[in-house]
Amino acid sequence: MNRQLNESGFRYGIEHELAMINPDGKFSDFTNTTYDQLNQIIDKLPTYESDYPSLRVGDLGIKLKRWYIEGYERFSKDGDYLRTDIKGLEIRTPIAHSIQEAVKILKDDYAKLVNVANEFKYTPVAVSLNPFTKEFIPNPQLNPWEIDHRSSPEEQTSYIHMITYGPDVNISHTDLTVEEIIDIGKKLTYYSPFIVPFSYSSPFYAGEPWGGLSRRTFYRTGKRPATLVFLGKKSQLISSYPTLTDLARIPSEVGRIEFKAFDACTDLNLYGSLLALIKGLVLDTSLTRRAVIPDSDMHQKSSKVGLHDDYILEQAKKILRACEAALQPQDVHLLEPLKQQLISRSCIADRQLKEYNKNKDIIKTLEELS
Repeated sequence: MNRQLNESGFRYGIEHELAMINPDGKFSDFTNTTYDQLNQIIDKLPTYESDYPSLRVGDLGIKLKRWYIEGYERFSKDGDYLRTDIKGLEIRTPIAHSIQEAVKILKDDYAKLVNVANEFKYTPVAVSLNPFTKEFIPNPQLNPWEIDHRSSPEEQTSYIHMITYGPDVNISHTDLTVEEIIDIGKKLTYYSPFIVPFSYSSPFYAGEPWGGLSRRTFYRTGKRPATLVFLGKKSQLISSYPTLTDLARIPSEVGRIEFKAFDACTDLNLYGSLLALIKGLVLDTSLTRRAVIPDSDMHQKSSKVGLHDDYILEQAKKILRACEAALQPQDVHLLEPLKQQLISRSCIADRQLKEYNKNKDIIKTLEELS
């Protein structure tokens, strides 16, 4: 018996991180691009007043729009903001009332970004790990104020996000209880290694193929959450490392279930399939395994072989069958691209590697497949 949830109570959102190729044809990151250089793109993009207060702006006001710069914020020893070391850009959708609406908004806003970025000779590309720069080390090292104010597990490992690019796929329902929301977070955390291969898109590391499909998953597992759920009261949180439950920062975040382990999608339509998959897991009651923290070993195995592994493939098939049974007809068809992946046992990274083997150029490969 699946969960009986009124369709009108669902809410959806997508946060899509992007890397940029700069006017010199190089991969933009904190080593060669400044905040101001990327911010000239953001400045020319529109603001939608109707998005607020459902979208979080943040204390520094960097997230004023649907598009904003992702990076690492630096502060003085007295807590004054100094600068942001850039990673790339993010597009986030306002809260949508259907999966199709969320995907349409993302595609429209991506097109706007591409047009403006091209004016400044920047090219957005989808990849899930910086294919050239191996690590981010804060320079200068963090001062006592910064260390004190980076106290949560996510803040302490935020150096990881500076070389990784991945989406947050968000879902909530008005009728879910706190207990149900936490249970769904545990469920998604357990089944994460078997569903993330649908999105793998980071086969490059340090300027060459690294021997697997998702270096991002290999790098972040055990340190960053697979799922994060936002609750309204501190007393509702449970302790874990990495974090599973967090305190909502604005009212619209209360009850949000964020799946954070997917790689970035080169085809934005795939986010519709992944949202349908997450929705199916929310509705399903046949899959009973749970975990508070991600299984690092299984994630790392998955990151190397994905659906080419027989056990991972069978688990993915089992999950997809359960989601098909749980979803309504208007969403079931969205799973079709994932079913095709099960047949071909392939993902985005397989195509990236095939393209790279033809041209031996990572930049050209990313541009060709973005």
